[in-house]
Amino acid sequence: MIQLIIIAIYLCLLLFLGVFSSKLFRGTSKDYMLASHSIGPFMLLMSLFGTTMTAFALVGSTGEAYKIGAGVYGLLASSSGIIHSLCFFVLGIKLWDLGRKYGYTTQIQYFRDRLQSDKIGIILFPILVGLVIPYLLIGVMASGTVINSITEGAFATAFAQHDYGIPPWLGSLVISIVVLIYVFFGGMRGTAMANTAQTIVFMILGLITFVVISSKLGGMAAATKLVVEKNPSKMMRAVHPDDDKAFERKYAQWERLAEFKFAQKKGLKLTPEQIKTAMEAYKGPDLPHKPLLAQANFSAAQGLIKLSVKEQNLSRLQQDDRLFDEATLPATLITHESLVAYKRQPGADAKGAAANKMIQSKVGHPDKFIDDDESKGKCWTRKKAKGVYRATSWSPDKPHPMNPWKFLTYFFVPLSVGMFPHLFQHWLTAKSADSFKLAVVAHPVFIMIVWVPCVLLGVWMTSAINPATGGSLIAPHFPPNAVLPAAVKALTPDAMAGLLTAGILAAIMSSLDSQFLCVGTMFTTDIVTHYSKPGKYSDKQLILIARMFIIGIVAVTYLFSLFEPRRVFTLGVWCFSGFSSLFPLIFASLYWRRLTKAGAYAAVIAAAASWLYLFRDSGYAANAEYDFLGVMPVATMTFLSTTFMILVSLATKPPSEETLKRFFPDKSGA
Repeated sequence: MIQLIIIAIYLCLLLFLGVFSSKLFRGTSKDYMLASHSIGPFMLLMSLFGTTMTAFALVGSTGEAYKIGAGVYGLLASSSGIIHSLCFFVLGIKLWDLGRKYGYTTQIQYFRDRLQSDKIGIILFPILVGLVIPYLLIGVMASGTVINSITEGAFATAFAQHDYGIPPWLGSLVISIVVLIYVFFGGMRGTAMANTAQTIVFMILGLITFVVISSKLGGMAAATKLVVEKNPSKMMRAVHPDDDKAFERKYAQWERLAEFKFAQKKGLKLTPEQIKTAMEAYKGPDLPHKPLLAQANFSAAQGLIKLSVKEQNLSRLQQDDRLFDEATLPATLITHESLVAYKRQPGADAKGAAANKMIQSKVGHPDKFIDDDESKGKCWTRKKAKGVYRATSWSPDKPHPMNPWKFLTYFFVPLSVGMFPHLFQHWLTAKSADSFKLAVVAHPVFIMIVWVPCVLLGVWMTSAINPATGGSLIAPHFPPNAVLPAAVKALTPDAMAGLLTAGILAAIMSSLDSQFLCVGTMFTTDIVTHYSKPGKYSDKQLILIARMFIIGIVAVTYLFSLFEPRRVFTLGVWCFSGFSSLFPLIFASLYWRRLTKAGAYAAVIAAAASWLYLFRDSGYAANAEYDFLGVMPVATMTFLSTTFMILVSLATKPPSEETLKRFFPDKSGA
């Protein structure tokens, strides 16, 4: 319960900060949206870093490192810091200068002016808002998972379906409301102040988290050595031969288990003597389904299992909870590669007699003992029960090396910062161009300080031993989104766990606030004001409209968070890929005189169409391993948008001299 109290205190302090910042509010729409261009170097650095260090970087990267290994750092973190800083320098300063010169508040205002086109706003607004919503969803979804994981067992009888902790839907709702309140009252000034405070909080507490957890695991060297011994492939992009051999053994065992369970349904029944012999002969690990494994091995060795190819295929598909049509089963035996081509049943992790039996017998309050028998150990959480069901029922994951081209094309993803509408807005808050210097230099260092520990923690969790039980610290097939808070809860005292969770939430909220404010600003400026008669709305009315739209976006995002969850990292990559595919447009608008409005239309339409097609093809981010022609989808999207932009621009009438003089004065001789 102490974790919950500490989290509540932290959220109250944020609300106080929001109220305090509202006292500094000057009452104008310009101040609400851009803080009157008053943000200095330090606060600009903190707000830029805070808004880019999202749940994706902390919760997502830790979970993804747990799933695929240390390569996740090479995928994004090693390039993100440099690419982000280059974008601040190459794009941010020029856009800040243009924004101050021509009074821009949003990206769309800039594009309308640069392209001399009103229609670009109509096209861009729904696309940008549509991409911001999954960005928001990452934070809202992750905050609910974090609070639920850290508060497991906080209640004696309430919330049993959520391991006696705060339900994810309630945690997400509370965080959304808290962020909404201080954005509602404080605007950009409140957001910048909150981002500064929260960035300091999560950086300090993040480092403390890393130090405490690594010491609990015996130190960095010991934790890493254990990974090398147990899961060597997690430390490299290639697959270690030992992992390949381990997979082959596990898969052969899984096949025997699937066929034995199918044969049981057909009537195979071992005698008590056979069962005793099977148990005595079994030399494998002491797993929850040990009796079944022993009997499966015995039956296979004695030739008691007699199934046709069709029946063998059925056994594999049923054991793995795959959707299938018996009429279309192949005539040859299904391999691991062909097995994974079948989609899993919706909610498969909670289905089946084995899962239900497991839940009924072992799941309960995490502070109590199974059947009130101390020798049986503590009750399982539902997360653990579902993880064990997956580990004991589903086929093992085959280790595979990462395609070098796929690895390299991950570097397109950080280009997304160039088109983040909330980053554009933050850039415009700067007091001067010199305010960018600190951010350009310090941002990569800050990225490394936060991201490297997250990746290392995720990798360590693949092999970490629970000091209390001697078993695995994180259950097999554990939800990636819950790995970081689960590690914090398991390895730190309750009071410290509460503080460290506050740090995680600080990182999440420091990006949510900017995005909420951004969409309100865009709606007010690019839709309401732009399409209304001049002077129709007062500053007070515009602020109210922005606030109402923010409330609407918060509500929509929260409703989406209630649907089937996705891996934070995967959803984040898709969201950022959409923005990255628009990067050629923002870059060309600043540095290519020949860009035309028709070329801009072509770039936006190509980016949006390819994103929608590929996102749908991935199962709406359900397939975490999805690629397109061996590369990341973002590479394809960016290539298409760039190609169409260049070809159409060259084929259409160049921009007017007036436009070129405004945006390229040096080259026009002005």
